[in-house]
This record gives sequence, structure tokens and C-alpha cells, in this order.
Amino acid sequence: MADRGERLLPEVTDTEALGRELAGGLRAGDLVVLDGPLGAGKTALTRGIASGLGVGGRVSSPTFVIARRHPAGERADGPPVPLVHVDAYRLGGSLDELDALDLDTELDDAVVVVEWGGGMAERLTGRHLLVRMSREPESEVRTASWEWVHTGAAH
Repeated sequence: MADRGERLLPEVTDTEALGRELAGGLRAGDLVVLDGPLGAGKTALTRGIASGLGVGGRVSSPTFVIARRHPAGERADGPPVPLVHVDAYRLGGSLDELDALDLDTELDDAVVVVEWGGGMAERLTGRHLLVRMSREPESEVRTASWEWVHTGAAH
């Protein structure tokens, strides 16, 4: 998977497939920040990432629990790695609440995916995969663009 790209995602299955592809380049210690409006496909992309990492079980939006850890499973293209799925929407931009989740500790041995984390989660590590998602009005067609961003911060 290229370090940057863009793709049209006409179906939910296309969004999940992109997530599986992105997972091929992810390892323990990687942070993925998902940016996009409600209904853009952030949770569907996370389901695909989980599938690509070999994580078993149901992956759904952790809106009410804020963070959910999924144990590592079998992975075809690398060592098993757990997934931590965070929904930062209810944090309202609060860095104190983000710190309370202790995600910098999770980054040592898991892939951390943060929905609604733009402007907050980037400070957890010096490098993250930013995925911007959008949805066409009155349509199910979505678009995703992604790029690795280097911030120089250290966790």
C-alpha cells in the first residue's frame, strides 16, 4: 500500500477492503487517525483494518465506551497485533480526557485507530496515518484519502 493515496468507495465493502489493504502496512506502535463527518465510513474502515490485522470478534463504534481493545488474532502478513479502537467524539477536544485513556501505553504493542481524533491524537506519536473520509450528499458513495504524517512528537 502506498504511503499516500485516494480512493472512491461506492460500497461499504469497498471501504472495508481499503481498511484491509491499509492494515498490511500497519505494525504495533502505529496510530491511525480517521477524520470525516458522521456517516463517512470511519467504523467500516476500522472493521476492515481489524480484519486485515486478523483481529476476531465484532468491531463496532466505541462511542459510549470511548475505547475498545480487540485482542490479536492470526495474521497472514506479519506478527499478530491487537487493535485499540477509540471514538474521541465525546471527548470534545479535551486533551486531559485523551490522556486519561493512556493510549501512549497502548501504542507500544497495538495498532491504535482513533475516530474523531484530529487535532488531539496526533501528539501521541511522531508519525501517524491520517485518513480523511467524506461522503457525497444524498448518496452512499464515499471517498478516502490517506497519508503518513510526521510530526516530530514523541510518545
